[in-house]
Amino acid sequence: MDRCIVLVDAGYLLGAAASLLAGEPSRSRITVDHAALIQGLRERAESETERPLLRIYWFDGAPDRVPQPEHRRLRVMPRVTVRLGALTRSDGRWAQKGVDAAMHAELTELARNRACSDVVLVTGDGDLLPGMMAAKEHGVAVHLWAVQAADGDYNQSEDLVAEADERRVLDRIWITKAVRAKEVGGICAPPPVPRPEIAAILSAPLPESALSSSGERPGRETEHAQAAAPSENGTEVRVPAAKGVPTPKDLAALRAPGAQSPQPSHPPNATLRWSSDKGWVDRPSTATENAEAALLPTLAQLTSAEQRWADREEDITTVGGDPFEVGQVFARRWMERLSDQAQLPKLSTMYPRVPHRIDGELLRYAARFGLLAHKDDQIDEHDRYAIRAGFWREIEARTGTEAAPAGD
Repeated sequence: MDRCIVLVDAGYLLGAAASLLAGEPSRSRITVDHAALIQGLRERAESETERPLLRIYWFDGAPDRVPQPEHRRLRVMPRVTVRLGALTRSDGRWAQKGVDAAMHAELTELARNRACSDVVLVTGDGDLLPGMMAAKEHGVAVHLWAVQAADGDYNQSEDLVAEADERRVLDRIWITKAVRAKEVGGICAPPPVPRPEIAAILSAPLPESALSSSGERPGRETEHAQAAAPSENGTEVRVPAAKGVPTPKDLAALRAPGAQSPQPSHPPNATLRWSSDKGWVDRPSTATENAEAALLPTLAQLTSAEQRWADREEDITTVGGDPFEVGQVFARRWMERLSDQAQLPKLSTMYPRVPHRIDGELLRYAARFGLLAHKDDQIDEHDRYAIRAGFWREIEARTGTEAAPAGD
């Protein structure tokens, strides 16, 4: 077949681009316009091979092979197929597992089936050498592209370079059409909008009972530690150490009579408790609240099959995966599909506790965007705050009961 195929090792391409533009191979130091990058790869491959493009294969690593927001966008682009390997952390560094093997398997299979006449490889790993040799034996021309090295030296396997039929370098001018370095001390993007809900939670003072005897806030390193306290008979009893970040339970104590509330616009008896937490202080009207919460429909109950398909397309193409944004998107869909708008004020009175059924659905939705802390398959504590804050901000914007920022 007189067509070309491009196989991209994203770890190599973006890591080398980061080294070139930001001075270190960390992909967090660069911003990438993936649409422009894919278009650039396509145009250059068709120009240099003089063959129409069949497909671009994008090989990358992801924790537990869960697609990240960039992967979700890439895999719905025309002529793009995403293949994910594992991303593991060892000795404080992230490493891809299975990406080279997947590229090797794809390359040899395409060559054996004569799916193309030319293959463009954007990689530097010598482990792909056997696959390159096998492709050549099947009559496929192999084009090897390198990213310009920051020090002017090679950033590819010497054996890989020697075995390629054609070699090209993606220089700084070409790279910067789609990739740029983040500014020192910030990113090349508009600053994030202040979020008083999160600030109120994270900056609120702890109750006196949660502070140390010296009156200072404990450090984060002791957040999950346990302290031993002697009992009356001399034996030690393990008690939880105070947390560095105030929990909803801590903030609930601030709403006791005489305590200063970080959000005075809400009733003093509001309990800052999330639905996943148990054993914390309940309101006197817990039974009534639970009965009202049980009457609220879930988003799944309000969503038709057609809407579900449209939601999936929106998630892939426009939702970035920021925790606050995820909470807003979920709340917006829930409100738009709610037939009985009288239920919105009922939900507002439950602030800041998201009803259990809706809260569980909200967190499951957020997990689709790779927001899990893969150590224990739980969403990070700060991300949970942000998800729920985004949910409530959207609800409050619709009902006109927006909370006052901390310090107002």
